[in-house]
Amino acid sequence: MIIYLIILIGLAWLVQSFLGFLQIRHFNKHFVEMRRVGKVAIGRRRGLFRAGTVVMLGVNSRKEIIDARKMQGVTVLSKVKPLKGLEQKNILKITEAELKKFDVLTAASIQDAVAQYKTVVLQGGEVKEQPSLFKKISNKFLKLKEG
Repeated sequence: MIIYLIILIGLAWLVQSFLGFLQIRHFNKHFVEMRRVGKVAIGRRRGLFRAGTVVMLGVNSRKEIIDARKMQGVTVLSKVKPLKGLEQKNILKITEAELKKFDVLTAASIQDAVAQYKTVVLQGGEVKEQPSLFKKISNKFLKLKEG
């Protein structure tokens, strides 16, 4: 009986890995399409118990958004879809009022994409990786253990 459970878990892991691979390939296809036209700012916001969101903003040399797409969902079946309402806007001049027409995670992802654009493209800096929930918990555990 236990062997069947192990086989089932292994098969589920393989299916999830394959679907994750397909999702990354789909995302990369859209990224490459947008990159051919100009720079691409990518913003993301993880949802702990809700759908995570990734936003790609294609920006031309005049800092105008020429294409916007998002991928939102909780599973590896999420697909990249057009994100309407940002075309022809200056990426550096997106207002809070314009963000209110999007859901909270999408608005936060757009703000992250703008911040990434400012940091990497305009200032030539590097984006600091945000620690995952697991990393935050393990860091707190290590601090407790040391002190």
